[in-house]
Amino acid sequence: MSSTTKEIIQVCEALPADKQAELADFARFLLARQQDEAWEQRLAYPTPRPGLDAFLRESAAEGEEPFDPNRL
Repeated sequence: MSSTTKEIIQVCEALPADKQAELADFARFLLARQQDEAWEQRLAYPTPRPGLDAFLRESAAEGEEPFDPNRL
């Protein structure tokens, strides 16, 4: 276990239960943000994506009709 992990555990154990929950929520937020940034980097990569481009064109051409489960 890394020293940073040990320190986070010590800090968490020193906090009251409600603050521990807030700390865990913040850690989840940071993790989600990191994952979002990774996707943003992937999407911004300049490599051509013909399949994605075709899907986006077809999706845009479909218009904005409401979801109809009977058409599935």
